[in-house]
Amino acid sequence: MTNINRRQLGYGLATGLAGAGLIGSAKAAPIDLSFPKDFRWGVATAAYQIEGAVHEDGRGQTNWDVFSHTPGKVANGDNGDVACDSYHRYADDIQLMKNLGVGTYRMSLAWSRIFPEGRGKPNQKGIDYYNRVVDTLLAAGIEPYVTLFHWDLPQALPGGWQNRDTALAFADYAGFMAGKLSDRVHNFMTVNELRCFTDLGHQVGIHAPGLKLDAAGVNQVRHHGTLAHGLGVQAIRAQAKPGTQVGLADNTVFYCPVMETPEHIAAAKKATREKNAMFLTAIMEGRYIDEYLTEQGAAAPKVQAGDMAAISSPLDFVALNIYTPEWVRADDGPAGYVTIPHIASSPRMASPWLVVGPEVAYWGPRMVSELWGPKTLYISENGASADDPVINGHIDDVDRVMYLRNYFGNFRRLVAEGYPLKGYFLWSLMDNFEWADGYGKRFGIHYVDFATQVRTPKLSALWYREVIRQGRIV
Repeated sequence: MTNINRRQLGYGLATGLAGAGLIGSAKAAPIDLSFPKDFRWGVATAAYQIEGAVHEDGRGQTNWDVFSHTPGKVANGDNGDVACDSYHRYADDIQLMKNLGVGTYRMSLAWSRIFPEGRGKPNQKGIDYYNRVVDTLLAAGIEPYVTLFHWDLPQALPGGWQNRDTALAFADYAGFMAGKLSDRVHNFMTVNELRCFTDLGHQVGIHAPGLKLDAAGVNQVRHHGTLAHGLGVQAIRAQAKPGTQVGLADNTVFYCPVMETPEHIAAAKKATREKNAMFLTAIMEGRYIDEYLTEQGAAAPKVQAGDMAAISSPLDFVALNIYTPEWVRADDGPAGYVTIPHIASSPRMASPWLVVGPEVAYWGPRMVSELWGPKTLYISENGASADDPVINGHIDDVDRVMYLRNYFGNFRRLVAEGYPLKGYFLWSLMDNFEWADGYGKRFGIHYVDFATQVRTPKLSALWYREVIRQGRIV
């Protein structure tokens, strides 16, 4: 071989390999990155995290009002008293959504604005407020998806979630508001993230009410939370207009296979079912599975007649909050799997818990779909915290765009393979009160200057707007 340089040699090898189909050629068709035309694009927020106005128009005190004002419980002594002041600025925030081009908005209602004491006489000013929000959304061409409980529990309810009566009070509130809104709101989610308001609040103690109960106490709180969901479903169906769709938003712990082979996929599916036994598994199967009851022994929850039938009330959709994966591999031991812990070098966003693993966007919904067969799935939350420096008036959050783009690729695969994912709600529309992290962790695609309440679109907002405009990953 003479008179051939390295560039010519490389070109010859590449074209030969392309011709053999071993690598892509210049003429290969581009990969389809589009989503279905009817795919629903949205954003999400929660009442306590954005509304503020905690003492206005008859709103009652919540457990998070108490918790956030307890020294040492929230970073920097932050609280939700003002938050994003969306109670007064909701029209401006809806304009932000309209600028994005979203067609849906997942919002939550503050239970204590409707029933300041958790039950009893409703507060008309609270009802009027949410009527105004819903009407303004619809006028902007945005469909509301309403979550009825996103952690802000009326403080006046005796015993909180340790008391079974709280589940009954929630059902009364849920049915009442469904009756008021379902002429315009067609999709309701009962509760958000059972595991957080039960375990983080009553086992770990880092969320309201800040308790560290024993195993039996935690399991009973979990049961009351799932019972509230089930009774809430029944109450919504009893009082809402015909055709109203009902589901929940669950932060299922998703176990992804370490590699895509049958034995590891089976292990991941088994782990997902067993490790969520007290929440989504019970809701979808109508019982606490034997593995869970054996593991808990005398600490297992006390269940009354009719509870599991209520908990497993049929759902129209399941919505999933997807952030970070757990990993699992097949094993010859009695469990059939071994979970693999995150390590120091695992990639993370600004929040230490937010380990980046885009595969969870595929495996999470796939596991739920194959285990329990819901006819419709939504992603009710997905997003990332980032440090978001402001440089010359710009917030170029390329790390968040990277995170979203990689997760979207896996959502796209899920849809392409025929799993019933119908919509996506990005967390979050704007920076807000991030619970125990206060205002130090920013999840928004709009930057909020909390001193002035000025909202500024980040690069991620411009990126998401283009995704929605084109209906594809960009």
